[in-house]
Amino acid sequence: MAEAEAFRIDTSRPHPARVYDWWLGGKDNYPVDEELARRILAVDETVLRGARGNRRFMQRAVRTVAEAGIRQFLDIGTGIPTEPNLHQVAQQAAPDAKVVYADNDPIVLRHAEALLRGSAAGSTDYVHADVRDRDTLLARAGESLDFAEPVALSLIALTHYLDDDPAGDDVHGLLKTYVDALAPGSYLILSQVTPDLSPAAIAKAAQHFHRSGLPFHPRPLAGVNRFFDGLELLGPGVIPVSGWRPEPEDVAAQAEGIVPVYAGVARKP
Repeated sequence: MAEAEAFRIDTSRPHPARVYDWWLGGKDNYPVDEELARRILAVDETVLRGARGNRRFMQRAVRTVAEAGIRQFLDIGTGIPTEPNLHQVAQQAAPDAKVVYADNDPIVLRHAEALLRGSAAGSTDYVHADVRDRDTLLARAGESLDFAEPVALSLIALTHYLDDDPAGDDVHGLLKTYVDALAPGSYLILSQVTPDLSPAAIAKAAQHFHRSGLPFHPRPLAGVNRFFDGLELLGPGVIPVSGWRPEPEDVAAQAEGIVPVYAGVARKP
């Protein structure tokens, strides 16, 4: 009963993964998610660019670390599948790559079969777990990944849903425990909403999240840089998401306007 309850989809309140799905043009969301997504879009026109920019950043970052020799990936807060998925990008660059997705939204569980279709040489698995439950998540991921070897830890647009309170999520402390569990040579791939680049719009968006009962914690550059403490940042460092090693499509997207999201990739020495 407890397990069934954990996998029950709550359609009475929005979920960040399903709101994000609506922004990306997906169909795996409910009226409550669409309502919040539309309200935020009405006060912050950057959210669609941000969602698309995050996806493109993921693709560039994953290719970068795969080309650097990484063959294991742990994507936490993977959200609802949107092609190309991380495993498709990783296994295109390295067919033998092993990928584990982790998310706490039961609707993602419904798509596990689609997520598990990886390359013949590699593997793709899914863990239903919350990022806050580090021990459970890593133990289950460890059934597919070897944490004695380097792993790329991907946290795309996740940390702004976790608070800084030491008595609560303690997001910086939590993230450090994940990084501490990684072998030298591992990588952290991360993006996070910031108030620095569009303060008025982000403040209004935060109000809508909070009124809907969802946490939302945009962070300034200093707060995002803290996630990479003790790690070796790849160039160009932590910068607006569309500017991280941009490809022609990203350069064109930058002309559309600001995306208030910082992104970075760093290596554990």
